[in-house]
Amino acid sequence: MLHFDNAPIGYLDLDSKNNNTLAYETISGRKTYQVVTGSTWLEIIENYTNLTGKQPMLPRWALGNFSSRFGYHSQKEVLKTARLFRDEEIPMDAIILDLFWFGKEMKGNMGNFAFQADSFPKPQQMIDDLRNDYVETILITEPYVQTTSKRWDEAVKKDVLAKDSLAQPLTFDFFFGNTGIIDVFDKEGYNWFKGIYKNLLDMGVTGMWGDLGEPEVHPSEAIHATGTANEVHNIYGHQWAKLVDEAYREYDPNMRPFILMRAGYSGSQRYGMIPWTGDVARSWGGLQSQPEISLQMGMQGIGYMHSDLGGFAGDNLDDELYVRWMQYGVFQPIYRPHAQEAVPSEPVFRSDSSKALSKKAIELRYQLLPYNYHLVYQNHTTGAPLMRPLFFEEPENKSLFNYDDAYLWGEDFLVAPIVKSNKKEKEVYFPKGSNWYDFYTNEKFEGGQKTTVVLNDTTIPTFVRGGAFIPMTDVVQHTKKYSGNNLILHYYADESVSSSASKMYNDDGLTRNIIEKEKYELLTFKGVKDQNNLNFSFRAKTGEKYASSEKNIELVIHNLNNEPKKVTVNGEKVCINWDQKKNRVSIPILWDTKETVSINIDRIK
Repeated sequence: MLHFDNAPIGYLDLDSKNNNTLAYETISGRKTYQVVTGSTWLEIIENYTNLTGKQPMLPRWALGNFSSRFGYHSQKEVLKTARLFRDEEIPMDAIILDLFWFGKEMKGNMGNFAFQADSFPKPQQMIDDLRNDYVETILITEPYVQTTSKRWDEAVKKDVLAKDSLAQPLTFDFFFGNTGIIDVFDKEGYNWFKGIYKNLLDMGVTGMWGDLGEPEVHPSEAIHATGTANEVHNIYGHQWAKLVDEAYREYDPNMRPFILMRAGYSGSQRYGMIPWTGDVARSWGGLQSQPEISLQMGMQGIGYMHSDLGGFAGDNLDDELYVRWMQYGVFQPIYRPHAQEAVPSEPVFRSDSSKALSKKAIELRYQLLPYNYHLVYQNHTTGAPLMRPLFFEEPENKSLFNYDDAYLWGEDFLVAPIVKSNKKEKEVYFPKGSNWYDFYTNEKFEGGQKTTVVLNDTTIPTFVRGGAFIPMTDVVQHTKKYSGNNLILHYYADESVSSSASKMYNDDGLTRNIIEKEKYELLTFKGVKDQNNLNFSFRAKTGEKYASSEKNIELVIHNLNNEPKKVTVNGEKVCINWDQKKNRVSIPILWDTKETVSINIDRIK
């Protein structure tokens, strides 16, 4: 990997003249680059994130479903919408307030950074009411202070804005009105903006959304404390994320950040940035590009790139598009439907059929919490992206370098999103070296070949690697209800796999730097095929300050040809549940993680 580390604007020419030349030029600053090597794609990414920084672990609630739109106009509307999710029993963990929280009108209010009094008369009560219903509050903010805002005089007096050539606050017009831009590179501007976030955190807001942070409009004549707009434009979002992360640390050093932003720089992941792909069209064309964008960004250390589920822009009421996007969202890093309000983004306001199918997808998202949370741990410790291209499996297969019809979700899921309308089948490439099993039907597909699979309305093609362990849980209405002590552990037996192992990370889901604080557990599941028997062992590595608990595990073994003759747990015979129709057995296990547990399955009846 070549990493060019210079913020000022410039260009990179990747051998456009076909003379074996790579040209790199910037307007100022260092001409700096690093060479990062590794023997595998994952090792290169790990070494790159060793250089630029690792992503802090997300709070576990960030893996849940969000309620979001552009936008909620009142406190009453926010609470009513959140209550509707609970009444419909559609799981949800957070609600996002777009720009109407600080102004009734779309234009003229940026820079208020305070709740609009008549629309949100009791914001503290609203946040508390949401929290009591296990819903987190996330607020949008922008880096602009408009001349019509309530804080304009304060911003000028405290000298927190970028300047013009006469050292006066620079003002300019853009879509939302006449404005100045906060100088996040200046000590005064940095600390002033940071103080606003600390005040919001003190109200109980737990997530921050930074919008327009490219910045969307950034006049070249703007002068910041460390350089001109052209010199600092590319790192404005990066510096902004640093500021917000620091606000979290100063407010509560144990609190994990949730920082939603659409602009950053190399290494922005170390400040907890969670980026999205911007105001994507609410169309099939908008959906089609999403997997590729996330896969690319994951390779650059930005593991949580995601899209506005359902699409953002355009009054396009297309239930098929909406449902397919929601189904894809189960296997993208953040599950956040969001759109212009003319067509609702929230499933609770959609047609009965699309609501039912979306609910099914969201419930699966919650069932996968144990698996997905381990991906958060992997990303934090190794930099591994959650979404991974198939050439990670076959680095010598150049035909996969541009393949995004399917991708890996973590190590053991193969996902093929449906990104075109009215399709009855899809061709999927199955990576060699493994057999793959349909997650819903258990149908077997051999690796190393393309196969056409039949589509249905209720799911997208999803496959599990042979020999994989997939930890899941029961459906919960919010992540606070989830417990890592109650698991459904699926094992996909495969005749070609003689042994396999997998890990599952668990902690309180909230505390920053919890691994260093020794308050975690790391479970290891191993399976070995011995002639006609399957033998499993479960072990736990527990941090010194973690209070371990007994675990209730339902071990579900797929792809057995016969009902097991006998099953023992630590040498004691146990009762099992054999499903002849699905060729799988379920084994109840009570596990004291201070000890190793051994399970033996005699497959000869």
